[in-house]
Amino acid sequence: MHKDMQWGAAKTERGSSVVPLHQLSWDDLKIFLSCVENGSFRRAADSLKVSSSTIVRRIQRLEHVLGIQLFNRLPEGVVPTEEARAIVNSARSMERAIFDVCRKTVKPEEATRGQVKISVTEGLGTYWILPRLIEFQRGHPYLTIDLRCGMENADVLRMEADMAIQLERPTSPNLKLVKLGRLHVYSFVSKSYADLYGVPKSISDITRHRIVDQVAPQLNEGAWATKLGLTSIEGIVGVRTNASSALLYAIEKGAGIGALPTYASVINAPVVPVDLGLNHSMDIWLTYHPDARKTPRMSLVIDWLRSIFDPNRFPWFRDEFIHPNELAELTDADLSINDLHGFSAGSSSKLRGVKARRRG
Repeated sequence: MHKDMQWGAAKTERGSSVVPLHQLSWDDLKIFLSCVENGSFRRAADSLKVSSSTIVRRIQRLEHVLGIQLFNRLPEGVVPTEEARAIVNSARSMERAIFDVCRKTVKPEEATRGQVKISVTEGLGTYWILPRLIEFQRGHPYLTIDLRCGMENADVLRMEADMAIQLERPTSPNLKLVKLGRLHVYSFVSKSYADLYGVPKSISDITRHRIVDQVAPQLNEGAWATKLGLTSIEGIVGVRTNASSALLYAIEKGAGIGALPTYASVINAPVVPVDLGLNHSMDIWLTYHPDARKTPRMSLVIDWLRSIFDPNRFPWFRDEFIHPNELAELTDADLSINDLHGFSAGSSSKLRGVKARRRG
């Protein structure tokens, strides 16, 4: 069969025909881009939450419309053909244009109300932003804040979030980037652990203790080993988790020594710093689309986020490291909204009280 007959009558710009615009589906192009980025029909299906058969069918339809083969099938996945690579940048330009249309079609009556979707790392979202968000929302009840707490980076350009707070500096030149501050991390342990086992007096002494380790995107997985001068920390890790909330809870309950933000010491976390001369820091980045400032509710939230990370008011977000024990003396900010007892499971004494009342 002739090649043009095999792939359909339409041809690309290399041929003599032009693809009829009404036959070109943006949804198919979106699937095409996902397959390019994931290198697999199955992974693209998982990303888009559709079936693999749907992916295959839509790619075949797009190939028919464009008159070219888009992918070479390999055992480990798919790779775009030379013809497909030639249209990737154009497809991405279409994607940006469509998202831009969606951003700009805000009705006047919705300008000062509606939803703002914020993506943020779990620890900052749960233990820092959320307590302050409650007060902010009371002052702006017409806003719905969709707070997405997780360690994976959200793609703001693809409208996975209106704005994102992350620990990795975004590289896209099409995004607005603001440094909110710096997150300083220090070793902490629960008071109960310190009472039972003591605390290490030196770095070499830590090998006789247990470490609570967090492994997740945006975190340096080898930070502990590097700081301790070890090739690996296997054998001294007692608990490993991907969640910041589980990390804090494990440390609080005496599972071992773990790394927490220095502000843990001023937000009522039941932990004490372990002075080993170890500290680590990461910049905190706020990123959003340049047009976000044109929407009043977006601009309002951006300014609020910048205010709650103000290093002048909250010194633990300054560039320079400050020991956790010194932080309380450097701030006059009201931190009473951070009652971490509300974030944790009930204590055994409280549970005993409940059982006693039930028996009574």
